[in-house]
This record gives sequence, structure tokens and C-alpha cells, in this order.
Amino acid sequence: MSQPDPSRFQVSRRILVVDFLMTHIIRIGGIAVVLAVLGIFAFIFREILPLFSSAKVHPEAVISAHGSGKPLVLGVDEWGEMPFLYYGKDTLTFIREKDGTRNEVPLPALQGLEVTAVAYDAVHRRVALGLADGRIGSFVVNYESKFDSDGTRSIEPVVEPEPWFAMQAGEGPVSRVAYGEGGSGRTLIGVRSANGQDVSSVLRLGQKKSLIGGGKLSLLGETEITSEVGPKVVSVLASQNGSAVLIASADGGVSYLKTDSTGVSVRQKFSPFGNSPPDRMDFLFGGTSVVLTASSGEQAVYSLFSTGSDGERLFGKTKHFDSAGTGEPVFAASQRNKTFLVGAGRSMALRHLTSGETRWAGEASFAPTLATIDGKSEHFFIAGQAGEIQRFEVKDPHPESGWRAFFGKVWYEGGSAPVYQWQSTGGTDDFEPKLSLIPLIVGSLKGTLYALLFSVPVALLAAVFSASFLPAEMKRVVKPAMEIMASLPSVVLGFLAGIWLAPLIEQRVPSIFMVIIVLPLTAIAVGWFWSRQPMRIRQRFSGGREWLVLMPLLLAVGYGAWSCGPLIEKLFFIYKDPATSREIADFRLWWPQATGSTFDQRNSLVVGFMMGFAVIPVIFTIAEDAISNVPKTLSAAAAALGASRWQVVRTVILPVASPGIFSALMIGFGRAVGETMIVVMATGNTPVTEWNIFSGMRTLSANVAVELPEAAPGSTHYRTLFLGAFVLFVLTFTLNTVAEVLRQHLREKNKLA
Repeated sequence: MSQPDPSRFQVSRRILVVDFLMTHIIRIGGIAVVLAVLGIFAFIFREILPLFSSAKVHPEAVISAHGSGKPLVLGVDEWGEMPFLYYGKDTLTFIREKDGTRNEVPLPALQGLEVTAVAYDAVHRRVALGLADGRIGSFVVNYESKFDSDGTRSIEPVVEPEPWFAMQAGEGPVSRVAYGEGGSGRTLIGVRSANGQDVSSVLRLGQKKSLIGGGKLSLLGETEITSEVGPKVVSVLASQNGSAVLIASADGGVSYLKTDSTGVSVRQKFSPFGNSPPDRMDFLFGGTSVVLTASSGEQAVYSLFSTGSDGERLFGKTKHFDSAGTGEPVFAASQRNKTFLVGAGRSMALRHLTSGETRWAGEASFAPTLATIDGKSEHFFIAGQAGEIQRFEVKDPHPESGWRAFFGKVWYEGGSAPVYQWQSTGGTDDFEPKLSLIPLIVGSLKGTLYALLFSVPVALLAAVFSASFLPAEMKRVVKPAMEIMASLPSVVLGFLAGIWLAPLIEQRVPSIFMVIIVLPLTAIAVGWFWSRQPMRIRQRFSGGREWLVLMPLLLAVGYGAWSCGPLIEKLFFIYKDPATSREIADFRLWWPQATGSTFDQRNSLVVGFMMGFAVIPVIFTIAEDAISNVPKTLSAAAAALGASRWQVVRTVILPVASPGIFSALMIGFGRAVGETMIVVMATGNTPVTEWNIFSGMRTLSANVAVELPEAAPGSTHYRTLFLGAFVLFVLTFTLNTVAEVLRQHLREKNKLA
């Protein structure tokens, strides 16, 4: 017997080379995929980590004093380059921060006058003055930018004096003064002290506008308020627009007065620290919240919000901060956001109203008596007893961020209680960003839940029927048709949901619920009745053709249930008009009256139907394949032992196919939780935390898709959207990991030996 030629078993060199190359190409491709995923995560982490970093403050050199005494006002330009000091005389001291040189600018309007009260408005850079003769006035400090031939920019100060107005009420010098500007209307508050008694007045000013600018300020009226606020005033404060006035009395009470074109009225009195008056009162940017500092150094924030059914806004306590230190308190508010600087002794801290967190804490080189923040919130200045000044560079690009801001309840300005809220943009500069991710997480889970409630029963039952009962010739039609459904674009489904389905459901909610309730009950009843029929009758529709009997009945019953919807609405869903006591059969009006919840046209029910329609093909296809791949020998053996078709499915096929069915559910969950266009177009895209089926929602994926194109790169809003995407990944990764563990458990439990 001849031996085989050994060369027949040798592999050609070309095949070996190709095999070697393909092996390494596949390996390199796998590594590249892993590196790409890691690179994506590195990019996402680089974007979101700055959101959780604290502020960085760098102190600069101290500019020594020139022996002018204790300053009363410290102000600065928008760029933090030329602060100024006012000592209560007829000059203003400007300091160039670059070289420390001082420039004395005379104030001719103050020559020969005795200044007895001073207040400073950093927003308008206005210094309000009270005189010994009972007059109140002010001057404004502006800065002009100049550019040299080489493009170098420099700034020069311009001081603009404003008119004086005499207080008619009271005697003696002005001991307290405050100034509020609201466009053409302004408010002056003055307190005159004589013989241990204080007389308080509010002066309302008006300014007529002309074609060439603002006209002359004129006194509209003076209102004495001594009887309302008490004879001993500790401090006075006016909001930025002049409409709110706060006056603290020696008995610890704070009076809130509102001014308008008609006059002055006392709206509220409250005692923030019991019988002790606040040492300081300072409005934050926007004039809605005031920070009250007690003698102990602790701080309470009171904000305006609606407290009753009449809609009137009154002050209520919304935040509390511990003492920043011991000593004379200093305060400065940012003009860009809700950040503010506090200090006592040499201790200082940067805090943020929205998050309620301390962004930075440190110590100064000396004990400050005054502080101010520049217009860009990039620097703050402090001044000491002798007029020495120190500048601090601030880097805090995301002060409104933090764990509490993203995942905790926050008491926002204007709100009556702490809430979870997402509102990233607003129409005014003093807007307070609301960046809670909780409404978006709830919206994602809510939309997914309602979609799966509709799709899972339909898809799984259809998969079981198709794989185990449906005739082969029908299966060849049904399964490709279901798979084609998966190719429908999301934007088309969202368009149909918003334009066609949402108005239909809005008009026929009782009909929808009648169909949902009646159809399954009818199918169960027909199945029970059919199983009790003689075998000779059932054999006429054997082999899975029972649907020919069931389908006409379901269509007829479904049409009848749909038609009965208006009758059910007239019987049970009656809305009573509170104004006319008229009764109206309208589910849309009845639902809010009966439950206190909202009813939106584009709501979760619409999303449940349409997004469920998009998920059904995914779940059906995978589940049907898993059921069909169960070995036929198992079902045949069970049938040979006398099991019915349903017993075979329930006891043999479903347990063996459970890992695949579970995988289908998880893939369907991922399809639903990541859906964007259907959610955007089929709901109002409103970020709410309620599980009301007739309200809208906003999901994490839809939020990223809608807002990311408009977000400025590097901004807090931009980075928060990346954080939302990361939270969505963590959510799906966690659920999929748990699902995989359960799937492996089912696989081990039901695997074939």
C-alpha cells in the first residue's frame, strides 16, 4: 500500500501569510475599538470633571495705604484694573492696580459740605451721600476705554455728579441713606437723626425721557415711614431697581416696603434673628434675594416668592450659611451670577446662592473692612482700615454646579419650596440656571416604562404565537413584516405621534381605555370558550389557524368598545365649571379637576403607544428567534407525554428560551431609553418629575439632542449636557449588567445537559 504524499498536508505559504495578517488585523481592530471607547470616556470625563472642582483664588501683592484714614466705599471697574476709594470728603482716590499709583480726583459738588452717611451700589457704581443739612444726593463713577496707536488699551475714570434732594421730614443730619434705580424711576431712602430719634422717609424720583436722552430728575413725592418702621433704624437698603426697600430696626424687625409710581406701602415685617437686628443687609444680583448677616456672623438668605393665593411676592427664608469668622463683616456680590464674597476678621469665603455651597475659603493678609467684585467676576478687592488694598484673582467658571445642584432639591429664587428643576437658559441677565438632572432621569425612566408596558406584552405574545402556533406559510409573511417595521425612521413615527396620534388620543381617551381593557378580556374569554368546544369543531381550524375565528371577533368588539367611549365619558367623566356650575362631559377637563394633575395633548400615553410601536419589532424578532431555536425534540417529547400545545410552550419552550427572551427585553429597553426624535416630537419636552400618564416629559437623550447645538463649548450648560449623557450611560450600563447576570443565571438554570 502506497504512502500518501506529505506535500498534500502542507499549507501553502500564501495562506499562512494571509492568516497571519488577518489575525493581527483583527487583533489590532479590537484593540483600536477598545482604545476608541476609552478615548470617548476620557473626553467625556475631561468635560464633566471641572463641574465638581472648587474655585481657585490667587492673592496678589498688597498695595500700601497713604495715610488717608478709613475708607467708606471701595469700587472697581469692569476689568478689575483701577479700583477707587472714597473717604467721605470732596475727593475720590483711584489706584492703578498695575503699578500702585494713586490719583486724587476732586469732587467740586462736595466742597464745603459735611457728608454724614454713605452707601454704594456696585451695579451702577453709584455712591449715595447724606449730608448734615438733610440733603441726599449721589455721584456715579464711570470708566472710559482708550486705545493708543499700537492698540494698547487704557481706562480713564469719569465722575458724574447727580442732583441733591432735601428731606422735608425730620431734623438733624442724614444718618442712613440708600439709593435704588429702576430705569426712569428711582428711589431714595433717608434717615435723619436728632435727639436720639430717627425719622425715615422715602423719596420717589422721576425722569422724563426725550429724543436726545434722559431728562432731568425731579422729585415726585416724599413719604415719611417712621410710624411703620419704628423710631430707631439700624440700616436701610434698596434693591437694584428701587422697587423694594428694606429697613432694619433696633428691635430686630425688618420691614419690606414696595415703591411704585403711586406711592410707598409696607408689605411685610419679619425678624430673621429674633430680637437682634442684622449687622448687614445686602442684595444679590437681580435684587430678588437679600443676604442678612447676624452679629454672630451667621447668614440667612431671604428671597421674594409668592406665599399665598393672591400671588403677592413676599420675603421668605430660603438658605442658611454658617459664620465665615469673627470680626467686622464684609460683603460683596457678583454682578454676573449668584456668587458673593463674605468675610470677618481675616477669614474670607466665596459662596454661591443656588448651590448653597462654599466655593472657596481662605485668609487675607489683613483684616478687611470693605470688599468688592469686578464686573466680570474675575477679581475681587479688599480694603483695610488704613486704605491698603489687595486684589485676588478668581477662577471659578462653574459656580452654579455641584452634587446638590445636579442631584439634590434646590430652593431657587422665586420658588416657594425646594424642587428638582431643569431650566438651563432664561431671558434676562439675572437668570438663575436650574440644572437638576433628576427630572431628566425621571423622564427617561417614565418614557421607557410606558413604552415597555405597551410593547412587551404585544411583542412577547406575538413572538410566542408566531414561533409555536402560527402556520409556516403565515409565519413567512408575518415575521418579515414585523422586521420591516423596525426600519421605520424615528422622525416619521414622531411626526405621526405629534400630528395625528396626539390629537386623536386627546379627543378619545375613554375610547382608548375601553379598547385596552375590553380586547384582552375578549381574547381570554374567546380562548376559554374555544377550548370547551368539541374536538370535531376545533379540528376545522387546527394547526394555528384559530386566529381566523378570533380576529373577526376582536375587530368587532374593538370597534364596539371604541364607539362606547363617548357614552362612558358622558356617564362618568363630568367636569363641573366652578364659575357657572355647568356640567360638561369632557375627560380633558375632568382629569385635572379630579386628580389635580395636568392634562397635556402630547403626553406619556402618546409616547407609550408610538415608542412602544418602535420597540415591538426589536423585542419580537429576538424573542421569536430564541423560541424558534429551542430543539424540536424537546417539544415533541413533551407532546408525546400528553402535554397540550400551551403546556409545551409554558413548561418547556419558554424556560429554555428565557435567556434569549430576557436579552430581547434588555435590547428593547435600550432602544426605548435611548430614543430621541419620538420623545421630542410626541411630548411637550417638559422636564417634570411627576409620573402622571397625561403629562409630558423630557429624557436625557432628548435633552442632549435639543440643547447641545446651542450650548457654548466649555460653559456650565455644555458640560452639564455631557454629564447627562454620562448619567444615561451609567443608567443603561448598570441595568444591562444586572440583566446579563440574570440572563446567565437563567441560562445555567435551564441549559440542556
